[in-house]
Amino acid sequence: MTSAYPEFQLRLPHGGPIARGRLLEEKGANGSQKFVVFAGCPVRPDVVPSFPIRMPSSHIFREHLIQDGQIVESTKWPGFLETATDITCGSPSAAAEILVGRSANGWTKWKTDDGHPLADYLSVPAFGPNRTWLVRGSNVNGFDLVQRLWLPESLVSVAASHLRSGIGQVISKDELRTFVEEDYGATLSYNQRVRLVDELHAFLAKMKPGDTVCTISNGNLYVGEIVGDVQQVASEGDRSNLVRPVEWQSAAYPYHELPEELQQKLSIQSDVVDLTAVAALVAGLGRSDEELADEAQDQQGDSSLEQAALVARRELTLPGPTPELADELLVHDTAWLAELRDLLWDDRQLVLYGPPGTGKTYLALKLAEFLGGGPEQVKLVQFHPAYSYEDFFEGFRPQENPDTHEVALRITAGPLRELADLAAREGNRHIPHFLVIDEINRANLAKVFGELYFLLEYRNKAVRLTYSGDDFALPSNLFLIGTMNTADRSIALVDAAMRRRFAFVELSPRTEPTKGLLRRWLAREGRDSEPADLLDALNARVDDPDFQIGPSYLMKRGVYREGGLERTWRTKILPLLEEHHYGEGVQVEKRYGLAALRAAISPPSGAASDKVT
Repeated sequence: MTSAYPEFQLRLPHGGPIARGRLLEEKGANGSQKFVVFAGCPVRPDVVPSFPIRMPSSHIFREHLIQDGQIVESTKWPGFLETATDITCGSPSAAAEILVGRSANGWTKWKTDDGHPLADYLSVPAFGPNRTWLVRGSNVNGFDLVQRLWLPESLVSVAASHLRSGIGQVISKDELRTFVEEDYGATLSYNQRVRLVDELHAFLAKMKPGDTVCTISNGNLYVGEIVGDVQQVASEGDRSNLVRPVEWQSAAYPYHELPEELQQKLSIQSDVVDLTAVAALVAGLGRSDEELADEAQDQQGDSSLEQAALVARRELTLPGPTPELADELLVHDTAWLAELRDLLWDDRQLVLYGPPGTGKTYLALKLAEFLGGGPEQVKLVQFHPAYSYEDFFEGFRPQENPDTHEVALRITAGPLRELADLAAREGNRHIPHFLVIDEINRANLAKVFGELYFLLEYRNKAVRLTYSGDDFALPSNLFLIGTMNTADRSIALVDAAMRRRFAFVELSPRTEPTKGLLRRWLAREGRDSEPADLLDALNARVDDPDFQIGPSYLMKRGVYREGGLERTWRTKILPLLEEHHYGEGVQVEKRYGLAALRAAISPPSGAASDKVT
C-alpha cells in the first residue's frame, strides 16, 4: 500500500496518546478513500453508549478487530488497547472511530504534524467548515429511494436525467446554470430551472466528505456522513444520476420527537436544503448530555458541534412571576400573573384588551421585560390604519448607497423580521424575546400579517417569503403580546383566524387587577383614597363596560398638584364620555362631573343624592 499523502496523527480523548496513519489512493466499496492505521497505535479501551447506534459499521468493525487479535491490550500505554498490525479502514472517519470509540469526522480529526487537517489534502479542495444537509428521497417519481436504495447501498443521490455526462465536482454555478439552460430548457419552466441549479450546485460543489446528510422517510429522520466524492452514474428510471457515498447511522429518529427548530428547517420544500444553521441539533440526536459534555471537553478549547449541541439543548423557559413583580405592578394576586405566563407559554401569542387607561401597554412591557430577562429582549411597535406587511415584516424601502449616494429600493427588514432573526441566532434560542404590538386592532391584520398568520399557529413550519424569497419560520422563543382598546369597537372586527391564534385577557375596571389598582397605588404613594372613590362612582354610572374609565388617568404626578384633579377630569375624562354619549342628550357634566360624584360618595346628612339624567 503506497500513498502520496503525508502521515497524519490523531490524539485520543482527554489528552491521551497519539495514533498515526495515512490516507490511501485506493477507494473502498462506498467510494471513499481508504485509510490505514499503523501498527502500534493506541486505542481507547471503551466506547460511548451511542456508538453502536450512531456508527454501527465502525462499532462492528472494531469488535471484529478485537476478536481477531488485531487490537490487543497495550503494553506501552497501560489502560489502553493497541493495534497489533496495520489496519486498513474504509474511510478516514471509520479509522478515527475505531480508535476513539465514538463518532468522529476523520476529515478534520486526522491532522499532520504541523496541524493541517486531512481535508486540506483532498484532490477537490474542501473550503470552509463542514456543513449539514437535507436531501429528500422518499418520493422520487413515486419511489421511496431512502428505503429502496440509499440505506441498503450506503449512498445519497439526486436525479439529473437530462444533465450532460462528464460534469465534474469543481464547477462554478455560472457554468452549471448554462448547462441546465441548455439541457433542460425544453422540459422545465424558468423557476424550476433556477431551483434545479441551486440544488445541483449544492450537491456537486458545496457538499464534501465529512459533511452530515439527513433525509426523511416513513416519519423518521435518518442521519449519515458523506464519505466520498460525487459520481455521475446511470440508474434505473434516471432517478439517481448523481450519487455520493454515505455512512448512515442505524438509528431512526421519529420526526414528531425532533426539536421544533429542526422541524422548521426540515419543512422547507426543496430537495436539497442547507441545515447548517441547526447542525448542533442534528449532532445532538441520540447522544446524552454527559456524552456531549465529555466530547466537548476533549476539544481542548476549540469550538465544536458537541459544545454547540449542549448550548442548543438548553431549554427555553419562562420564569414564574414573583411576589416582588406583583408588588411592582400593583397586581392583586401573583397567581393572576402566573396565568398570563402560562397562556404565553402555551400559545406564544397573547392580547390584553380593555377600555382606555387600564394599563395594558405598561403591563405588557413590564411583563415582557421580566419574562425575557431585560428590556434588550423586548421590542415595541404600534399599529395604525396605514400600517402594512412591508412596515411590519419586510418590503422594499428607498435606501442610500453610502459610497455612491444613489437611492434605490432595497428589501428592508421590519421589526418582526429583525427580532425574529435576533431570537433565532445560535446561543439565543433558549432566551425569550418579546414583540409588544400596541393597538393591534387598529391595523388591517390580514394585510399586515400576510403569510405569517400560518406561522403563528404552526411554529414548527416554514414558509417562502413574498419579497425576499427566503424560507422563514417564527422562532419558538419569540412571543407576541398585543393590546386592544375596546372603546373604539374595533375589537368586534377581529376575525376568527386572529382569535384562534391569540389568547385574550380582559383588563376591566369591573374586575381585578384593574378594579383595585388605583386604590393600591394611592396607598403606596401615601395619598388620600378619594380619587379611587370618585373613579368607582363614575364607572358605576357608565352603562357600557367598554367605555368605563381606567385608573391610569389618575396615576400621574400632575393630577396631585394644585388643581390637577379637576384639570384632568375636565380635559381627559369628560371628553371621552362626551364622545360616548354623543347625540344622546346626556348632560355629561351633571352626570359625571366631580361635583356630582363628590355629592354621591359623601352626601350631606339627611339629604338625598342628586338625581342625574
